[in-house]
Amino acid sequence: MDLQLKDKLALVTGSTAGIGFAIADALAKEGARVIVNGRTQAGVAEAVSKIGTGAIGFAGDLSNAQKADELARKYPDVDILINNLGIFEPKPFEQIPDEDWQRFFDVNVLSGVRLARAFLPSMKRRDWGRIIFISSESAIQIPAEMIHYGMTKTAQLAVARGLAESLAGTRITVNCILPGPTRSRGVDDFVSSIAKSQNVTPQQVEKEFFEHVRPTSLLKRFITPEEVGSFVAYVASPLASATTGAALRVDGGVVKSAF
Repeated sequence: MDLQLKDKLALVTGSTAGIGFAIADALAKEGARVIVNGRTQAGVAEAVSKIGTGAIGFAGDLSNAQKADELARKYPDVDILINNLGIFEPKPFEQIPDEDWQRFFDVNVLSGVRLARAFLPSMKRRDWGRIIFISSESAIQIPAEMIHYGMTKTAQLAVARGLAESLAGTRITVNCILPGPTRSRGVDDFVSSIAKSQNVTPQQVEKEFFEHVRPTSLLKRFITPEEVGSFVAYVASPLASATTGAALRVDGGVVKSAF
């Protein structure tokens, strides 16, 4: 299937590994020019090399307003904005200080708000664009072990829906993607550390995770970044022109609802 993305300019924040890399790779394979972003030049260069044709590198922490402004000045005509940059950390509620709440909001929510604000004028001039927030199933099933993270994922749903409402009647769509537990680099590291500490295999940790922590999963396994990436590429394409203001689940059935 041709997703009609040839020569579209896409920015995928936090795209040197995991879901972000898979999204960038999927878009590039469909002919888009993709700005690959990460905090270090070495990480960005490695990701660009892996993706190959169509990949452009931009190193910098896009939760920083100055870096975001620098990127917007250098590439003002982004057609597709994928707000994937995000952090997570399991921590008991009583141990989450004010500084963590602020840091999670700044990285997971405000970075995407800032970039959407920067690129929206050029999208409006062309009357075409895609703004996609990579949220999480945690937005609607707040994890007790990461309440601050869940809060930011819910906030993304509100921002995306409100922005979509403000763009009614245009050819600019705004959506959220809600992946379920995904085998990202952070998850792999987390699983490996637990396996090592408990002297069991990573496969056993994964099995127990879906038995006890996410028992509603219908897949009973971690989703691959590529499974999320291919879905996001479609939502970013002209073929998805009737989909806007939506929270779209790629959660493996973790959310126990048919709606």
